Amino acid sequence: MFQVKNELNFSQEHEALVVGIFDANKKVEGFIGEIDTLLEGQVTKLLKEGDISSQSKKVTKLHTLGKSSAKRVYFVGLGKKENLSFETVREAFGSLFKTVSGDKIEEVAIALDTFVTDQVDGFDVSHALGEALPLATYTFPDYKQKSNEPEKNITNVIVFSDTDKEEIEASLTVGYAYGNATNSARTLVNLPGNMMTATDMANYALELGNKYSFEVEILEKEDMEKLGMGALLAVNKGSVEPPKMIVLKYQGKETWNDVIGLVGKGITFDTGGYSIKPKDGIVGMKADMGGAAAVLGAMEIIGELRPEQNVVAVIPSTDNMVSGDAFKPDDVVTSMSGKTIEILNTDAEGRLALADGVTYAKQHGAEYLVDVATLTGGVIVALGNDITGAMANNETLFEQVLEASHETGEAMWRLPMTENHKKRVRKSNVADLNNSPGRDGHAIFAGTFIAEFAEDTPWVHLDIAGTATTTSQYELGPAGATGAMVRTLAAFVERFEPINNK
Repeated sequence: MFQVKNELNFSQEHEALVVGIFDANKKVEGFIGEIDTLLEGQVTKLLKEGDISSQSKKVTKLHTLGKSSAKRVYFVGLGKKENLSFETVREAFGSLFKTVSGDKIEEVAIALDTFVTDQVDGFDVSHALGEALPLATYTFPDYKQKSNEPEKNITNVIVFSDTDKEEIEASLTVGYAYGNATNSARTLVNLPGNMMTATDMANYALELGNKYSFEVEILEKEDMEKLGMGALLAVNKGSVEPPKMIVLKYQGKETWNDVIGLVGKGITFDTGGYSIKPKDGIVGMKADMGGAAAVLGAMEIIGELRPEQNVVAVIPSTDNMVSGDAFKPDDVVTSMSGKTIEILNTDAEGRLALADGVTYAKQHGAEYLVDVATLTGGVIVALGNDITGAMANNETLFEQVLEASHETGEAMWRLPMTENHKKRVRKSNVADLNNSPGRDGHAIFAGTFIAEFAEDTPWVHLDIAGTATTTSQYELGPAGATGAMVRTLAAFVERFEPINNK
């Protein structure tokens, strides 16, 4: 996919040559000046006339008409040099690759150093490039009839840079791994519910385990019954599809300690159960396993990059259906932890599955926990569709996850968890906990409920109900699943530092 070269040879033919351009009012110079000379001053002229734009993320295509060995030059606007950030350059590359892909071009040559500033060095630019290529060109392989016209995709990217070749290659590789794994998660979420059952998800996890030599454990319904996973089993009661408790283990250290537990909600379709969703609200509920997809995507990155960390991924998976056997409001169930739960809302099922998932992760030695879930509509009311809601019981662990989110550009905002929230969750005349204290602040109550099972283990909760999907295309992807939190989880794991006095 990528070739890295130190010197761009203008005598070599390319389908497309790409350069970054800052502040169009300045005189063209350096590499862009060389292109201007080859094109007999046309770059300067078109810049002055506004036909080539330096506006951030704006892409301008210029046909060279045989005056250059490159058939086309793509100018990628980067705005003011001092304002460039990693996120901006990644989105600019996203705009570029969407344009180039639409033009059916297979080979692209990129003058990397024209994108570099004092704020964003060559390695960051390379990572952004590697990540943006798969993200921006992602399409879901749908089930429509196909034409016989052969597809043309970007298959060869030549990167020219004066910076250390091996380090540029490494940054490209890391970025590409991040982008590809995010796309894997997108595809899992985009799959129809009848093609992504708990069994399908377990089979996918097995394939991932075989590819990356993870230790894999798949608990069947009978196993869960023996272990007392009554919370997950309650959600599954109405379904004809068997539940699965999916476990992937990656050991990057000699001893199994300082283990990070990633727990993903794997509800493959959510009707709401007897607290059934309205007809408009039920469409799209195939995406209710977005947390599981995020964890599996993160594990793909971990498998590719092999960090020196220990990670256990746990995914409680089932659908939530309505039948004569389904669990009901007023039922009481017993979780794996032994805590009993009064069911007030069968549509508050994700937290039940996560309760047993968190407990099982701890049994596998997890000393730090991060759960990820499309958990509540309340988080969308609070934060909108572009910010993930977060909660935590440990400041140091939360700061590490937050830093990873800043690094990857996946915004999150922390919600409070007070003693009053805990009292509301613990309020029941018949059980230790209730699963739905009310609609006021219910995103917080959902997280507080999960905290009851994390107990003293350092824990961070990520509610991606708003960020897991989008209704419109953007620089780094189409409408549909976004792969939210795949990169944040992976970056967190890569840079994780054990916490003293846990």
